[in-house]
Amino acid sequence: MKFFIDTANVDEIRAAHDMGLVDGVTTNPSLVAKTGRNFHEVLTEIAALVDGPISAEVVALDTEGMLAEARELIKLHPKNIVIKVPMTPAGLKATRQLADEGIPVNMTLAFSPLQALLAAKAGAAYISPFVGRLDDVGHLGMEGVEQIRTIFDNYGFTTEIIVASVRSPLHVLNAALIGADICTIPYGVLLQLAKHPLTDTGIERFLADWQKSQV
Repeated sequence: MKFFIDTANVDEIRAAHDMGLVDGVTTNPSLVAKTGRNFHEVLTEIAALVDGPISAEVVALDTEGMLAEARELIKLHPKNIVIKVPMTPAGLKATRQLADEGIPVNMTLAFSPLQALLAAKAGAAYISPFVGRLDDVGHLGMEGVEQIRTIFDNYGFTTEIIVASVRSPLHVLNAALIGADICTIPYGVLLQLAKHPLTDTGIERFLADWQKSQV
């Protein structure tokens, strides 16, 4: 399973990259706004650091507006920029057009397996089901991911599943068990994956034994 980091904070991306844990990056306008920096500047800096897919989201809600934004964003790094498009009828139309032009699309804000099926049929390179937000309203977000995996396997779709809105290590574990292609993970959750209380106590015990042996 590939790990994308879900942030626009370049320092976090660099730290995760240095651990060898970044296969790609997902951003959105909210994440970029938190940095207080220019959207295009942030994307350019990320693209210089990470050699992998970097999702850049359009903000237009109409198809022509999405296409216009997408064609500007892709110029920032034609190899790695992926256009993030919302799951709407207008977004599906834009996705089909962009896919036909060879521009990869990550359809975002997906909440059902049927939306994922539509995205795959429209030619999306990636689909991002938001599991945490589904959990928030009393649904099992990972259950939807499992259904998407089954549908894609049934019909041989090559659209990759990005498990998004990840809130905890358990989301990452379940995504891996289901066979999701990618998890896009906030930096804080990524650090949690490496932690275990028995690791900490084990290190403390080893160090204590070492100190005793030096007496």
